[in-house]
Amino acid sequence: MTRNSLAAAALCLLTACAGGPTPYQQARDGYGYSEQQIEENRYRVSFAGNSATSRQTVEEYLLYRAAELTVQTGHDWFEVVDRDTVQEYSGYGGSPEVGVGFGGGSNFGVGLSLPVFGGGGSGRYTADMDILVHDGQKPQDDADAYDALSVISRLQPKVLAGGA
Repeated sequence: MTRNSLAAAALCLLTACAGGPTPYQQARDGYGYSEQQIEENRYRVSFAGNSATSRQTVEEYLLYRAAELTVQTGHDWFEVVDRDTVQEYSGYGGSPEVGVGFGGGSNFGVGLSLPVFGGGGSGRYTADMDILVHDGQKPQDDADAYDALSVISRLQPKVLAGGA
């Protein structure tokens, strides 16, 4: 295999593996938002992004979904009572590796593993938030209280544009 064809093969692999960030969508194949009603006015909202989705985007989509859910359930504001963002990590070797295998007869194979973008692996962010939904005016002195319509209007341009 020539150097140019090896480079072309590596580029094709990178292109095939590289996808865009997780769009704002209901959870599908493990990626997107979901929610669960815990009590009458308490919900757990989650957003899981792929490895191309930034932490900021995952957290903004989570906040947007909480606001959207608040409005959809007929409420005005929500209070965040618990929030957690984690990075799930799957690593791979940071150095190139070559493998040679021999099969029956005169068959043999050569494999090459190249670290992508400096190696180290890939991570994806998932975020969860427990919220209480409320009616009426949001308390002005509560840093954990969010006006649902205000959150939607401020974050909607980013959500519609596909994230940060």
